[in-house]
Amino acid sequence: MKVKSQPTKTSSNASPVTPFDVEQLIRSVAFETLKTLPTRLLHTHTGVLCDRHAQFTQFMSSQQYKRLVSRCTTCEPDQRMDLIRMAILKYFQYVMLSHRWGEDEPSLRDIEGYLIYDMSIKEGFEKLQAFCLVACERDFLWAWSDTCCIDKDSSAELQEAIGSMFAWYQRSSLTIVYLSDVPDTGSLGNSEWFRRGWTLQELLAPRTILFYIQNWSLYKNLTSLNHKTDTTVLEELGRATGIESRFLTDFSPGTDDARSRLQWASLRCTTRPEDIAYSLFGIFDLHLPVLYGESAEKALGRLLAEIISQSGDVSVLDW
Repeated sequence: MKVKSQPTKTSSNASPVTPFDVEQLIRSVAFETLKTLPTRLLHTHTGVLCDRHAQFTQFMSSQQYKRLVSRCTTCEPDQRMDLIRMAILKYFQYVMLSHRWGEDEPSLRDIEGYLIYDMSIKEGFEKLQAFCLVACERDFLWAWSDTCCIDKDSSAELQEAIGSMFAWYQRSSLTIVYLSDVPDTGSLGNSEWFRRGWTLQELLAPRTILFYIQNWSLYKNLTSLNHKTDTTVLEELGRATGIESRFLTDFSPGTDDARSRLQWASLRCTTRPEDIAYSLFGIFDLHLPVLYGESAEKALGRLLAEIISQSGDVSVLDW
C-alpha cells in the first residue's frame, strides 16, 4: 500500500508586524542616532535651525520616513533593523563647517526662529548662507556651524560641545573648510586657518574634506569628492602643518605619539588662552572639565597630567 506523504506543517507564534510596531522601532533607533549627532543642525533646504526634537519631527513628516515604514512592514524580520539603521543614517547625514571667525558672526540668538536665507547680508551671515547652499547643492539636508549651533550662554552645553566636537567632525559625511583669505591664485598653506588652535582637530577628525577658497569655489577647481585623497593637496597639507599624510588621512584620537601631537599644536594660537588646551581634548580622546577663566598654564598642566597618567610618557613635558 502506497502512502502519500503529507507536507509537514510548522506552527509559529510570531504575529504579523503592524505599522505601529514598525513606527515604534524606527522612533527608538532615530532617538539613539540623534544622541550621537550635534545638538542643533541647520536644515539646508529651509534655513531653519533645528534642535533634536525638530530634527526628528522633520524626519517623521518626510517621504523617506513613509517609504521606510512601508518597506519595513512587508520585509523579512531579519532585514528590518538593517533597513531602519541605513535609512536613518542616510537621512541624518550632515556637513560640518571649519573656518576662521570674522566680523558679524551670527550667534544662536541671532538666527533662532528665523530663516537664515532671509537674513541681512553681513560678512558672517553671508558665509553661513553660502555654506548651507553648498551643502544643499551637494544633497545634504543638514549642516553645522560652531558660530550659531551652540548655545554659548549655557556652560553645560558648551562643555558637551567641546567634549563631543571631535566625534561630530569624525562622524560628519563631509567637512567644508572655508579659507576666506585664499584668493583664486593663492596657496592653501598661506591661510591663517593653519595657524589657529581649534582647526587642528577640524583637519584631523573628518574622513572627508573639501577646501573652498575666498569666492566659494573649490581649491584649484579640484573636483574630487575628498581632498584628503588628492596627492597634491596632501603634499601641501604636509608642508603647511608638518603632519605626516598617514595621520591626515587616517587619524585615531588617543595618547599614542603624544609628544608629536603636542608639537603639531605648538605654533598655533587661540583667541582665549585656555582654549589652546581645550582644543586638544578631542585629539587625545580626553574628557576634562572646561573651566573658562583659568590660565593657559593651568589648563595645559591639567591636560599634560592626564596624558602622562594615561600613557606613562613623561617625554610630553618636553614638547
